[in-house]
Amino acid sequence: METIRVAVAEDDSACRMALAHALQAAPDMRVQWLACSRAEALDELAKNTPLDVLVLDLGLPDGSGLDVLAALRARSPEAMVMVSTIFGDEENVLRSIEAGAMGYLLKDLSAQALVDEIRSLRAGGSPINPMVARKLLMRAASLGHAGAAPAPLSMPPAQVSTWSGPALSAREAEVLRLVARGYTVEEVADELKVSRHTVRTFVRRIYDKLQVTSRAEAVREGERQGWLHEKK
Repeated sequence: METIRVAVAEDDSACRMALAHALQAAPDMRVQWLACSRAEALDELAKNTPLDVLVLDLGLPDGSGLDVLAALRARSPEAMVMVSTIFGDEENVLRSIEAGAMGYLLKDLSAQALVDEIRSLRAGGSPINPMVARKLLMRAASLGHAGAAPAPLSMPPAQVSTWSGPALSAREAEVLRLVARGYTVEEVADELKVSRHTVRTFVRRIYDKLQVTSRAEAVREGERQGWLHEKK
């Protein structure tokens, strides 16, 4: 089992320690260092401790976490950055992604859920908060309307036809399409006029059928297998 070397730059002590405890309890994780400020994180980076993933808060008390992100990219370009912040505005999201962040989550996840997202990131995913994803999609759509319309995402028929796993039901595919558009569980429930428990049951079935463990993986696999395109 690969050991994922994780560092955390987070000024909220409760969040920092909860995540540290969850990481320490995970058999495939090792905490390299914890920092509560921009200066402390930059000092830790200067030590060149090997690092796979940095969980980074943008709103550090003595400056922007983006400075830490830039320093990490300069020193260890192979390391990945997962932003975990209260800032979901377009400016912070875009600046983080442009600076090299591979994941962007808001502080609405439990420490254990964040550990799961770190695994997803390390496995090649790009975990992103659904509301943030929706903002990015809306921005891309508005830019497309302003200029040349982007070509719709589609899969070659040969690739779609290679899917040999269990088929999603019509309702499961509908749920997956809403998830891909950034809908929360509550919003999916409102849209489909069902309970949140029912939506969670659909999501679990989708994860099982697509053999994934996160939203990002489900959307990526759903796109690859053609489930995001409504069947006529």
